[in-house]
Amino acid sequence: MKRDIHDDFLMIYCTAGSGTLSLSKLKNHLQLQVQEGDMLMLPRGLSHEYKADINNPWSIYWVHFEGPLGQSFIDNMKLNAENPIVKVGQQPKLVSDFENMLQIRQTGYQLKAFIHAANQLRQILSFIALLRPAITPRRQPSSHFDLKKIHSMMQERVHEQLDLETLAASCNLSKYHFAKKYKEVTGSTAISHFINLKIEHACQLLDVSNESISQISYDIGYDDAYYFSRIFKKIMGLSPSQYRKMRLGSWPRKSS
Repeated sequence: MKRDIHDDFLMIYCTAGSGTLSLSKLKNHLQLQVQEGDMLMLPRGLSHEYKADINNPWSIYWVHFEGPLGQSFIDNMKLNAENPIVKVGQQPKLVSDFENMLQIRQTGYQLKAFIHAANQLRQILSFIALLRPAITPRRQPSSHFDLKKIHSMMQERVHEQLDLETLAASCNLSKYHFAKKYKEVTGSTAISHFINLKIEHACQLLDVSNESISQISYDIGYDDAYYFSRIFKKIMGLSPSQYRKMRLGSWPRKSS
């Protein structure tokens, strides 16, 4: 992507892989490496070019935004054209916040949805500023069990299926050692946590959208809506349709 004219703010969060950012029209030409865990923040008016690495292409979330407070948020993060990257690392909360912002598209073009999206963006921007004092200037790659990285992967792939082998490979562990370590650290299994994230995501879609149960099932990676409904009821104690009716106040739950 190359832009000689850039009239809004751009935020990019690299969750995997790597890429490069070129700022050629500054006083000193800058070419920066963007790595996994980097948050890239480009102010308006800054000509730029960025691309994924050919051998290790990145996975990114991005958002363009504008408004009178945009520059204030950039200043609050102590960023500028010569220093546009914050090394936030793997942050499951940021991944979840980006996913929530993407969900808002499904609520339709209405003022309430736009207000919600704007406040979701404010939350992301203020959270990055909050993170920054605790971030060390240089991050050393770690081979130990990284729970934040695991949970970030789960958040990113909440729309898909994710098996134990893939999770274990991300930590360079065997399936057996990964499962044992995860249980020791969290007290639950990795797959149980992933399924809970899926159901949480489904609840959000039931809350804010008019999508059918079948479509929501598909949105979180289940092709079989009946299977999804069984898992949902097992975790939530009621079916997806009952949950939606309860949220709308049209289905009284029986007291036990």
